[in-house]
Amino acid sequence: MKLKTVIVGFFLCMITILGLAPSQLVPAAAASDQVIAVVIKGEIDGGQAALIQRAFSEASRLNAKAVIVEIDTFGGQVDAAVQMRDKISDSPVQTIAYIKNRAWSAGALIAIAHKNIAIVPGGSIGAAEPIPTTEKTVAAVKAEFAATANKTGRNPRVAEAMVDKSLGFPGYAEPGQILALTDYQAIQVGYADVVASDREAVLAHFGLAGQPVVEYQLEGIERFAGWLSNPTVKSALLTLVFLAIMTEIKTAGMGVAAIVAIIGAILFFGSQWLTGVAGLLEILLFIGGIVLLIVELYVPGFGFFGIAGLGSILASFFLTLGGDLPALTSMTLSLAAAIIIFLFIVKRLPTSKLWKHVVLQDAETTQQGFTSAADHSRYIGKTGKTLTQLRPAGIIEIDGVRLDVVSEGQFVPVGVAVRVIAIEGGRIAVHPVEDNK
Repeated sequence: MKLKTVIVGFFLCMITILGLAPSQLVPAAAASDQVIAVVIKGEIDGGQAALIQRAFSEASRLNAKAVIVEIDTFGGQVDAAVQMRDKISDSPVQTIAYIKNRAWSAGALIAIAHKNIAIVPGGSIGAAEPIPTTEKTVAAVKAEFAATANKTGRNPRVAEAMVDKSLGFPGYAEPGQILALTDYQAIQVGYADVVASDREAVLAHFGLAGQPVVEYQLEGIERFAGWLSNPTVKSALLTLVFLAIMTEIKTAGMGVAAIVAIIGAILFFGSQWLTGVAGLLEILLFIGGIVLLIVELYVPGFGFFGIAGLGSILASFFLTLGGDLPALTSMTLSLAAAIIIFLFIVKRLPTSKLWKHVVLQDAETTQQGFTSAADHSRYIGKTGKTLTQLRPAGIIEIDGVRLDVVSEGQFVPVGVAVRVIAIEGGRIAVHPVEDNK
């Protein structure tokens, strides 16, 4: 496959992805007084983040009355929860979290990002100690919780105690115990506005009874994005892209590995874009890097374009993964895995049974009577005449046969007798007869 075809295909795929804005994934509703309900159930991941992106984009576009997010989760990925928190807390629309059973760990962060919180009888919120429980992770997550609580007008000390068990909270958790609040305790400390048994009761409490409700749940593309946003899957995709790039270089641009790299990149950036992680900057950096690598192939740049292209691609991955130390660690591990797999393939594949099945093993050898050029050995020592000037190449005739020859650097005019002095493959060397007397 031509390299240009591969590149055009990549650009068309990326344009297609960028053209599918989250607001275009669902039909637009005509009413502007509607309430949008979002169901968050199960593990918090990139798919849930994509769902929040879609629902809140629609709420903003339609100028909805309110968004009610029903939460029932034990927690999940902190990075996905932070993305959801940012989208919720920045929304100009009234936001209501309805805790149905529990909002633990990452779910607690999502809940306190809302302007209002309702909780079902017997529900709970909190228990957000991060895993692994290192000083750094505890400090980072605690800061996120405290800042979120402060932004929504709640006591940040309560949020900190949900993350850091060394703090405790008087009357609710002793130092050494992680804070988790029941329904009535959440009311007491200002982390819930009402205890409500169902959605209708919640809407009635906030003056939204009778408003049309449009419910959003996970769709197939969001479930797929959630799977792709799993840290293990993301690392595997990065490894695949690195491995394909190295293979493409090794095979001198055959095109197959380039297609694999493009598919891996589309899956990586597409899922990250749907979840709100990758923006245009990251995608443009990647595309720009590909363009620079192509320029390096066709324009002598002493490696400048190639280095700049690789740097741009690596920067796009780094920023998409978070732009921090864990992102650098993930990239390093993926690159190391790709190098190991590549070296294994280079060493083992040519001798494997699979390779023998897909690559022709027959060879045309001299022992079998095959030659790569005509055999002119019978002309050694024979003489002939030049039919053209030898400058130093030209044509002579021996026994009525025309032969292409060279004169070892000498100029030989037409009609001069020459003798064949050497045969090297398809090369016939001659000298004028008078020079060999």
